[in-house]
Amino acid sequence: MAATSEGEHRTGLLNGFAAYGMWGLVPLFWPLLKPAGALEILAHRMVWSLVFVAAALLFVRRWAWAGELLRQPRRLGLVAVAAGVITVNWGVYIWAVNAGHVVEASLGYFINPLVTIAMGVLLLKERLRPVQWAAVGIGLAAVVVLTVGYGRPPWISLCLAFSFATYGLVKKKVDLGGVESLAAETAIQFLPALGYLLWLTAHGDASFLHDGGGHAALLASTGIVTALPLVCFGAAAIRVPLSTLGLLQYLAPIFQFVLGILYFHEAMPAERWAGFALVWLALVLLTGDALRWARRPARLAVPTARMVDTSPSPSPSASPSPSPSASASADA
Repeated sequence: MAATSEGEHRTGLLNGFAAYGMWGLVPLFWPLLKPAGALEILAHRMVWSLVFVAAALLFVRRWAWAGELLRQPRRLGLVAVAAGVITVNWGVYIWAVNAGHVVEASLGYFINPLVTIAMGVLLLKERLRPVQWAAVGIGLAAVVVLTVGYGRPPWISLCLAFSFATYGLVKKKVDLGGVESLAAETAIQFLPALGYLLWLTAHGDASFLHDGGGHAALLASTGIVTALPLVCFGAAAIRVPLSTLGLLQYLAPIFQFVLGILYFHEAMPAERWAGFALVWLALVLLTGDALRWARRPARLAVPTARMVDTSPSPSPSASPSPSPSASASADA
């Protein structure tokens, strides 16, 4: 029994590393899709993601949830909201990577846990422990420093963080599995996306049919790139502790940050390093506090504060969390 448990834990860790590793390395993929623009790539991602997950669900014969969802208008409406929010997240992320803003995009997923906590306070009237307040305050200071460093607010980071935090909050209320949720969301996205691609084709602006079979295959593979990390994340989530997933989730923005500097050669002047350092300090405080409370005996763990628990489809982005800091990068 112990050996089986250890094997399950190892399998979960491998799947967790695979999921967050793929989300972290995805900035290498989107530039391969040029000359397609961000909107065309986004539309292909929606269409092919539905094709991929629908085929997977047909293979495993998991469709009972769809009938139940269609009979619940409120949940269906929340799925529509989730689909709209993740559309914004995906679109901004693809544009940011292909426009040379990989580092700023990575910042969005670093600050996502802080935004999630702030939304819990503002929308759900949750109370924070002192360390959590300190982390949020340091995060706000980081945004100010980065605004000075960039000469503008880091709107790409903020858009990604707020859209994904909202996405996680909505998905928590929908309560669907990752693959099922992605299928429902892309089903809503499918017709507008397909309509846009047909419009591009009619006007001779679509790259899918005009840039060779390899380019068309890469665009079609956006469905696999979206869904495969999600499958790995699902396998990890049921096998490893939430605190472990909370730590693994930082792999994705770390990989993105390193790629932005070393591979894409994006500039990092001193003021940006200072802003990122403040964000990392806030995350160290937040993670340490979460781990300390997770280890406390149940009788002592009557929370004086609760943090929003966002479990993305990672749709992120994906990607795309089981713990206060375990939101998956569904966007990616």
